[in-house]
Amino acid sequence: MLYYLFNYLDQLDFPGAGMFKYVSFRSALALILSLFISTAIGRRIIDKLQMLQIGETVRNLGLEGQMSKKGTPTMGGIIIIIAIVVPTLLCAKLTNIYVILMLVTTIWLGALGFADDYIKVFRKNKEGMHGKFKIIGQIGLGLIVGLVLFMSPDVVIKENMEVRHGDVIEEVRFHTVEKKSTKTTIPFVKNNNFDYAQLVDWAGEYKEEAAWLVFVLMVIFVVTAVSNGANLTDGLDGLAAGSSAIIGVALGILAYMSSHFEFASFLNIMFIPGAEELVVFAAAFIGATVGFLWYNAYPAQVFMGDTGSLTLGGIIAVFAIIIRKELLIPILCGIFLVENLSVLMQTFYFKYTKKKYGEGRRIFKMAPLHHHFQKAGNAGIQALIQKPFNVVPESKIVVRFWLIGIILAVITIVTLKMR
Repeated sequence: MLYYLFNYLDQLDFPGAGMFKYVSFRSALALILSLFISTAIGRRIIDKLQMLQIGETVRNLGLEGQMSKKGTPTMGGIIIIIAIVVPTLLCAKLTNIYVILMLVTTIWLGALGFADDYIKVFRKNKEGMHGKFKIIGQIGLGLIVGLVLFMSPDVVIKENMEVRHGDVIEEVRFHTVEKKSTKTTIPFVKNNNFDYAQLVDWAGEYKEEAAWLVFVLMVIFVVTAVSNGANLTDGLDGLAAGSSAIIGVALGILAYMSSHFEFASFLNIMFIPGAEELVVFAAAFIGATVGFLWYNAYPAQVFMGDTGSLTLGGIIAVFAIIIRKELLIPILCGIFLVENLSVLMQTFYFKYTKKKYGEGRRIFKMAPLHHHFQKAGNAGIQALIQKPFNVVPESKIVVRFWLIGIILAVITIVTLKMR
């Protein structure tokens, strides 16, 4: 909104109004606003949640410091959502299709997570929303995002082309014509491009339509997987918020690179017109998650609940899809991926051993993985990962996961130059 106001004032030669034309200025402003909003309203929302007795229900699982969390206000994801939406509305171009998609994603998954938390807190159902309804909500968002990217005439790219002399790349050029495409960025290969159409060569004359179908299915899968991964990661104070902030910085850099001719040429990735507005959203996202850490860092004064974790995961997934970097998610969101895999492995192995031996056995002492390091003793199988060791303090686990997240974010960007 401020963009349009100051654009009008700039036409009247109002001093300083032209600053709002620059993405860098608006991104910095969005970051400052989101930090201010999340810290300023955070205390009031926490007090309100305490007054309504919206506290975390904790089962005693034998984890260090676990019972001290009982009664801590949850549903704090409301703070994050407000701190993202308000600065974005104020600082971004609201006619930009990518900004619209990000706002829809934030509100959609925020509402889904809120409904889940509401059932847990007010209806005293510790399981929350039935899993199938949560999946339906995630699939619904995936369909919306995928179909909009397919149908909107504003969603176009300029493909990168390598000019080679022998085996040496002399320069990277871009097609002069903007076009719709099912191509995405993939590391370790020439041109850094992969076309989903290559998966449906058998479709013949319907290859283009089939490629978009595959693309939409990929969108649904990525949105569901990443949002659930963020949800599982939200088990220690500050872990999900801090990890998401790190990922947000990497995505913001990639969005800026993808919308800048020189930087896109340097990384040899496709140029995406309009993606620069996503930098403003990324700045608001980073500010909101960092501001939330003011209250969520150990020992937490508030938990984000599914209201926050589903939203953060969904935002990361849709953002990566929009800038055609979804195939980098396994590296960038490695923390989420490992947390997801640890639960799947634990569940599968437990069921398998129970069927085979009549007694369920575990790979980890507890899943998701971050709880494995909190729990003393042995889970039942004599594997290297099961050897007894001293329980790791919660704050140390979180910081170490953050450090791993930073390393993965750097590797994600570096991989684009490794071919």
